[in-house]
Amino acid sequence: MKGFVLSVIVSISGLSASAQSSLQEMLDEYHMFNHLDASLTLGTTGIGFDVATPVGDYAQLRVGYAFMPSYHKSMYFGVQVGDKPESKYDANGNRVETKFDRMAGALNQITGYKVEDQVEMIGMPTYNNLKVLVDVFPFQQDRRWHVTAGFFLGPSRIAKAYNATEAMPTLMAVSIYNTMREKTLASYESGWPYPPVISVGTWALTEQDVIADLAERFIRYGRMGMHVGDYDDGTPYMMEPGDDGMVRAEVKTNAFKPYLGLGYGGRLLKNNDKFHIAVDLGAMFWGGSPRIITHEGVDLTKDVSNISGKVGDYVSLAKTFKVFPVLDVRFVYHIF
Repeated sequence: MKGFVLSVIVSISGLSASAQSSLQEMLDEYHMFNHLDASLTLGTTGIGFDVATPVGDYAQLRVGYAFMPSYHKSMYFGVQVGDKPESKYDANGNRVETKFDRMAGALNQITGYKVEDQVEMIGMPTYNNLKVLVDVFPFQQDRRWHVTAGFFLGPSRIAKAYNATEAMPTLMAVSIYNTMREKTLASYESGWPYPPVISVGTWALTEQDVIADLAERFIRYGRMGMHVGDYDDGTPYMMEPGDDGMVRAEVKTNAFKPYLGLGYGGRLLKNNDKFHIAVDLGAMFWGGSPRIITHEGVDLTKDVSNISGKVGDYVSLAKTFKVFPVLDVRFVYHIF
């Protein structure tokens, strides 16, 4: 029995060695995986690295990772009361009090916070991708040119925006105003005797004249929020803080992004085959324009129009980019 087991082990070892030898011969014959290059990449896909190895005489497989460094860009939304903006100046250029001014003064007395007429939002890129690419060298006698196909794979969110810390008092005041408005109108519409709008211990705000006066004012003034743009039917989109008192937005696209491009490379140093440089120019296909979705679920690229200011410029720019232009420079080191 021991002799049989030993013969089986010897046979398996022989087959394994034979298979390894055949595999190695095949790899050598077709020049596959017999070299390895490492690269540092810089460009529109961010900062990254990749490794490359031949998969025949005319192609190489390149696998890597790239990310966009974090940086901040400020955007501003105006805060207003009601669905129509009011001018702060009359025909003679004199400063006049608006509904927002009156509400801001009242909220300042209630909360102790100064309510600003605009909210700063901070935008930043968040995209990062794994990349799997195949470089094809169509001219065997001139391997400086290559055509590349493959894909990038990463999170669907490629950028985000959120309110600055300094905007929190204003957003808190907006939430308090709108909550008071909802409670007052609900109490008023239920009819007399009015349910209490505010209850603190044994005290409750139920006075008929007070609630009726507040309701009339709230109806006349409208809700408070940030006028971002208009819906297709012409009604304004007034963005309001979420349950956590913040406003946010995300830029999203497909997680899987095919790539097609053209490249050119050569020696970085004369008479030195260890260091090379290559430039890749191509397109990352997003599968349509990116979507910009607020914390309220509104897509600014599809649901809203007439967006003004820098935010409108960014939304218009996002709509035009159905593909992402790629321009990367690779600094290549030939390991073996």
